[in-house]
Amino acid sequence: MTDDTARREPGLPTIDVNEYGGKRDGVRQAMNRRLFMQLLVFEVDGAPDDQARALAGRLREAQVRAVVYADTMDPRSIALLTWGEDPAHFVRNVRPLLQQGQSTSFRPRRDFAMLGRTYATGHEPDLEHALLRRAVENVSHEAYPWHVWYPLRRTGGFARLEPHDQGQILREHATIGMAYGAQELGHDIRLACHGFDAADNEFVIGLVGPELHPLSHLVQAMRKTRQTSEFIEKMGPFFVGYALHRT
Repeated sequence: MTDDTARREPGLPTIDVNEYGGKRDGVRQAMNRRLFMQLLVFEVDGAPDDQARALAGRLREAQVRAVVYADTMDPRSIALLTWGEDPAHFVRNVRPLLQQGQSTSFRPRRDFAMLGRTYATGHEPDLEHALLRRAVENVSHEAYPWHVWYPLRRTGGFARLEPHDQGQILREHATIGMAYGAQELGHDIRLACHGFDAADNEFVIGLVGPELHPLSHLVQAMRKTRQTSEFIEKMGPFFVGYALHRT
């Protein structure tokens, strides 16, 4: 049986992998593109800040866009955030740079490794910006040196709710996030990681801003929402990074 025949087999559901946004000029936006982002954390030999500077140099030379972090919680660790539409970018372009020169002394902190993809909620007024540019603008903004990254998993009970109830819960969560963004206290990056995460997490969240305290305040405020208080099974570990270099 050919793949084409299998796709037309009676009774099989039609699988749609597009992302959908709100309507534009009366037409619902659809796109089968998305951005993948990967966070890697390393304990390094030698002087971590020198290692970070050298890594940033290799990234610039290879024209790989990235953020190199100081690990706020570990003076021996640095971290690397990279992104691309093709997930093979992490293997073909980023991975070789981590095997060159002094970077062979990097020891990965696998408990902090995160990989996710942008996704749409169905209401985005500019779908392309939401999927491909918004996250990059946030992590690349020079005025936002503080970045907090963490994975999370919701309970199965959330998936069993009616769509209307899910929408109300998500709107409560989103309204708080938008309020912090409107006051330039913090901005979020939301990534799906179903099937990517060793611990079976479902989402990776990034919070970026000019100061660290408001990002903590935002996480605290979210604890009171129905989504977090009733339907989050697990959050963390939390990585707190300070952007040393952007390429």
